[in-house]
Parts: sequence; structure tokens; C-alpha cells
Amino acid sequence: MNNKANPSIGCTVQQCVHHCQKEEYCSLDKIMVGTHEANPTMDQCTDCMSFQVKQ
Repeated sequence: MNNKANPSIGCTVQQCVHHCQKEEYCSLDKIMVGTHEANPTMDQCTDCMSFQVKQ
């Protein structure tokens, strides 16, 4: 697990294994953003597909 903060990817989801616990950043070099809607029209329609729940 990489815990180095990527300042290009802000994140507040502390339940994700990629979240830097001391800072509000993701530790990944790149994330994948997707959607759960056929025609997304709001930010609530998008998802971080790189999310992995912390065990």
C-alpha cells in the first residue's frame, strides 16, 4: 500500500484504502472515475471506480 499523498487528487473518503489518513489526498498516481447512470447530469451521478474499502 502506497501512503504517499498525491496533491493532484484530493480525497475525503477515509474508508478507502488509498486515502492518506493524515491528509485529504489519494495515494494513487491515477484514479478511474465512472458513473452508475445512463445519462449523468450531476456530480452525484459519478463514482470513484478506484475506491477499495479499507479492511
